[in-house]
Amino acid sequence: MLESLGLNSLDELFRSIPAEVQARCRLSLPEPLTEMEVTALVEEVAAANCDPFATLSFLGGGAWDHYIPAATWQLLSRSELYTCYTPYQAEVSQGTLQAIYEYQSLVCRLTGMDIANASGYDGGSVTADAALMAAAINDERSVVLVSDTVNPAYRQVVETYNSGGRCTVRRVPSKNGATDPEALAAALDEDTVCVIVQSPNFLGALEDTAALCALAKEKGALSVVVCDPVALALTTSPGEAGADIAVGEGQPLGVPLSFGGPYLGFFATREGYKRQLPGRLVGMTEDVNGKPGYVLTLQTREQHIKRERATSNICTNQALLALAATIHLTLLGREGLTEAANLSLQKAHYLAERIAALPGWSLAYPEQPFFREFVLRPPKPPREVIEKALARGFLAGIDLGRLDSQWEGLLLTAVTEKRTRKQMDSLVETLASL
Repeated sequence: MLESLGLNSLDELFRSIPAEVQARCRLSLPEPLTEMEVTALVEEVAAANCDPFATLSFLGGGAWDHYIPAATWQLLSRSELYTCYTPYQAEVSQGTLQAIYEYQSLVCRLTGMDIANASGYDGGSVTADAALMAAAINDERSVVLVSDTVNPAYRQVVETYNSGGRCTVRRVPSKNGATDPEALAAALDEDTVCVIVQSPNFLGALEDTAALCALAKEKGALSVVVCDPVALALTTSPGEAGADIAVGEGQPLGVPLSFGGPYLGFFATREGYKRQLPGRLVGMTEDVNGKPGYVLTLQTREQHIKRERATSNICTNQALLALAATIHLTLLGREGLTEAANLSLQKAHYLAERIAALPGWSLAYPEQPFFREFVLRPPKPPREVIEKALARGFLAGIDLGRLDSQWEGLLLTAVTEKRTRKQMDSLVETLASL
């Protein structure tokens, strides 16, 4: 390259960059290592991490330690599945399209909605996409209302997505760990694009989604419900509650924790809004011989035919993780998913009661029904509780005050079907001794 440019050195190549800028940007790289030395270094760094295999995890807050059947990732490891990607010559990729179609069908059954897209990146991005979709439908309005009890990370993504657009994002206050319906009613007006609520919400409480959706509808605003796929086995679906859009994080469906990702965002809506749906929509038809065939019915990103009318600029769908969710749901079936949900529910209530009975400990919102996680008020700062519990092999929960000042002094703890009674009792004994 230097020869083609008529240059003698790399310094000449970068001479247009001021010397003081180059000095600030120089990388302080270590000396080269052999493969054996690199392996030893990586293993040392990895050993410093705390993972749910080396500790007992009671963490939630958007990612949960649910059991993943061995068959799920054994099947995904097959080469024809592991390499799945965006089907550019779509109809040639019948297997990929069928997998996405099955995924969409399962999401519709879970959420009670009419159509679902081919997945998104994670719960935060699909929540933000839902706000943009609602703005495209209610194109003469400019205010997006987001409940205080929606995952704080999701709220931030919604704010980021709308920072350069015409919509303003406003928060709706909570009361006793759930959305305040009176505050929502007061915030709603003729300029409201949509209302975004979550159930179970970030604090674990089950919201009255039907009532909140009805309030939005009265003002002509759309309702977006952020839901949990495991909880949907036991609770009212967004479709039944009257929601216009249902989104959520699919990580509990066969996707490992993986230190925060990659995860899986699911997105479903009503039939009447299909033209504003972001992402892709796979449909089933018949070929000339009457055999089933799968097609990309809707392609909404700018690289396809939509151009400036695109409703999504996501470069690919999470096909591998969507397939993981499909396999996971198929393996569990209706009864298996319901059992996992019921075990999580019952074990969470058992642990909450045991901890709340300890001297100085209490539930922060005892009147709120909750599903898999709950908020505790410990006698000591949550950070101190977490550090001391970790030293004894427990990931006790999340310090909520780190995420929002209104939750100062509160600890969020979660329980899945994986936690045994013995493990929960051990955590209680540990907390009692702190």
